[in-house]
Amino acid sequence: MKAINPYLNFDGNTREAMTFYAKALDAQLDIQSYKDAGMDKPGSEDRIIHARLSKKGSATGTMAGGATVLMASDSPPGQPWTAGNNVWLSVDCENTDEQDRMFNAISEGGQVVMPLGDQFWGARFGMVKDQFGLGWMFNCELKK
Repeated sequence: MKAINPYLNFDGNTREAMTFYAKALDAQLDIQSYKDAGMDKPGSEDRIIHARLSKKGSATGTMAGGATVLMASDSPPGQPWTAGNNVWLSVDCENTDEQDRMFNAISEGGQVVMPLGDQFWGARFGMVKDQFGLGWMFNCELKK
């Protein structure tokens, strides 16, 4: 496993929140909207699909030791969102075997929110709510 990072969800104000955190933490903000990703369904054009805070000047977007400071996105339009239940743990996996093992283990007694699958950003990704109600995201960058 490369890292476990906090991942926040917002209901349409990710840009505002992450801009605030970037300023407060003196961090670099990288941000991508649903429209930027070619996923601009009605009502989602200005919503954020991915935002990441990292150390300023970092070419890799990581802090010392590889840990990303903070990641976030807006929930898709129509998806339930509740303040206080909007923090996920994002696991950056070394390979798909490791990803399968961890995804299946965390899923035991829980609920798969999004099955593992190849995504537009060049990774294999899936989401699970574990048996304790915590949200987990599993990401594995695919070799090109």
